[in-house]
Amino acid sequence: MERKRYLSSRALLLSGVAGYSLILVGAFLQAFSYVLFLAPYKIVPGGIYGISIVLHHVTKGVVPFFPDGLPMGLTALCFNIPLMILAMKRIGLASGRRTVVTFLLISVFTDTLSYLLGDTPLVENDRFIACFYGGAILGLGVTCVFRAQSTSAGTDVLARVLANNTNLKVSNMIILLDSVIVLLGLLVFQDWAVPLYSWFTIFVYGKIVEMFQTENPNRAVFIVSGKTNEIKELIVDRMGMRGTFLHGRGMYEGKEKEIIFTISERKDLPRLKDEVQRIDPQAFVSTMHASKGSPPPGI
Repeated sequence: MERKRYLSSRALLLSGVAGYSLILVGAFLQAFSYVLFLAPYKIVPGGIYGISIVLHHVTKGVVPFFPDGLPMGLTALCFNIPLMILAMKRIGLASGRRTVVTFLLISVFTDTLSYLLGDTPLVENDRFIACFYGGAILGLGVTCVFRAQSTSAGTDVLARVLANNTNLKVSNMIILLDSVIVLLGLLVFQDWAVPLYSWFTIFVYGKIVEMFQTENPNRAVFIVSGKTNEIKELIVDRMGMRGTFLHGRGMYEGKEKEIIFTISERKDLPRLKDEVQRIDPQAFVSTMHASKGSPPPGI
């Protein structure tokens, strides 16, 4: 028994180290993309850092303490901290600790690289190369963060808050928010090349994430519990997900039971399991890969 506990603790420790190592690499890659490829060419890749890049350029020579413009990392931090607090209060986040570490590291790396390298792009006089490789490196960084079961906060978190208690999908809300930020770049810089290159960057970034996230990100979850109403409130009201009640009967005692069936994104699964166990320590939770087809009726 003691050996099993030791092995289990060791496995958890190694898993934690691997996860935070991926976050470290992912955060650096994202910062590298912002500083050396995207920001120097005023490419606005959506998200909080899209806003930060815009503010960085428009505040040059305006703010006395920051004559070279507001630091992108610090600016992003000023947006991410209140967004994270709002999200934790409204919907909770299972990956909260890792998400905080992620956006803190991205901010530190971004401002450190900006201080050391300035606004000089890695590839001069070639905006297309910058937006292509900037999007690709950004996608690699985001993939590392996703594999560590974390997020970079920003519009991802805001979209979940706004989509909560509405019929809008989180993915559609993210697209809407990022598009608004890209158009903000057009309004500020008065240059149609800004949104066109920015949307191409977002396309490349999305394709890279899709390429390396070959595994279906959704999980089918079955929950057997005597506290189905409380768990329904968790799934629908607090996590903004949907589900179906399946009616069953126990083989041993022959009692009628309600089984909750839902589809969860992989990054939300740890929180779902933790919250279910908190509501009902006797609950049974089973997961499996979800089909990539259309969701079943009632979902």
